[in-house]
Amino acid sequence: MNPYVKNLKKIEFFVTNACTGKCKHCSEGDHDGCTGHINTRVASEAVRKICSYYDISTVMTFGGEPLLYPETVCAIHKTATSLGVAKRQVITNGFFSKNNDRIKTVVLSLAESGVNNLLLSVDAFHQETIPLEIVMFFAKCAVDSGIPVKLQPAWLVSAEDQNSYNVKTKEIIRVFDPLHIPLNQGNVIFPSGNALKYLREYFDDRAALFSPYEEDPEDIRTISFEANGDVLKGNVYNTDILEIIRTYRP
Repeated sequence: MNPYVKNLKKIEFFVTNACTGKCKHCSEGDHDGCTGHINTRVASEAVRKICSYYDISTVMTFGGEPLLYPETVCAIHKTATSLGVAKRQVITNGFFSKNNDRIKTVVLSLAESGVNNLLLSVDAFHQETIPLEIVMFFAKCAVDSGIPVKLQPAWLVSAEDQNSYNVKTKEIIRVFDPLHIPLNQGNVIFPSGNALKYLREYFDDRAALFSPYEEDPEDIRTISFEANGDVLKGNVYNTDILEIIRTYRP
């Protein structure tokens, strides 16, 4: 197909802009007033169509807080599982409900849909507004259900820097020791959105102002769907995803 998309290996969905956190480091800025999510049927069908042409190794869902809409998340991963996609990944802050029964139900649905890589965002920034005890309960449910879980902290400056935020993050990580959840490398905060607004003093003039996750526009390896359907300069609600891929130009 399109030579600019010949190496496509990953599909990711920004499921929703809505979020349960108000994090100082969030690259997306404030999420106040955000509602809605990507259409479940359209997202699942996009996975099916893309996988019919490409050898996709990863399907990822994130947000916002994607588990505010678990039915959509699970439908996407159920489709990916049925098509043999090796890694079915969710990034979540673990706080989408205060009801223990609801949390258990959602975790069971995630397990049944085939999620096999759950990254749990816990650090000094998330825990300023997100209750740790609820996240701990979610994590325990996930571990008990057999879903592979890793902690995914956000580090300020670097993972080695001893600023007060990183010190607090390490304290929070230790709380999860009884669950024996491994630590992922996490990510280093870059100056964008809220991070530029609240943490400017930690970035020097040489700090990159672009996202480290940005794709090379001439070699797309990850196709990213926004919650409103935007993808590769098109919109999947208006145009078939395969047509969007075929006509994409940098």
